[in-house]
Amino acid sequence: MAQQHTPFDRIEGSLEYIGLLRETIQTTKSDIQKEVARAKSERAERRLEALHLVTYKLERLSRHIDSSHRLLNDLRTLRRLLLGER
Repeated sequence: MAQQHTPFDRIEGSLEYIGLLRETIQTTKSDIQKEVARAKSERAERRLEALHLVTYKLERLSRHIDSSHRLLNDLRTLRRLLLGER
């Protein structure tokens, strides 16, 4: 049976995926900031608390994704050095 290929078979595919995640997180953070402003203007305290928690969680996720991006980039560089690519 032939082995199926996935976008994650190569580091470049994983980097592309992580890049898309980074973009989505940035877009979501921007959207949430708009929601925070709206909740403040409506004096919706409970909603505002929930949005602050969402902001915190998105920031943590963003740091993890950025770290993963750096690690994958390092691995790609090391692979190129070891295999004499460039």
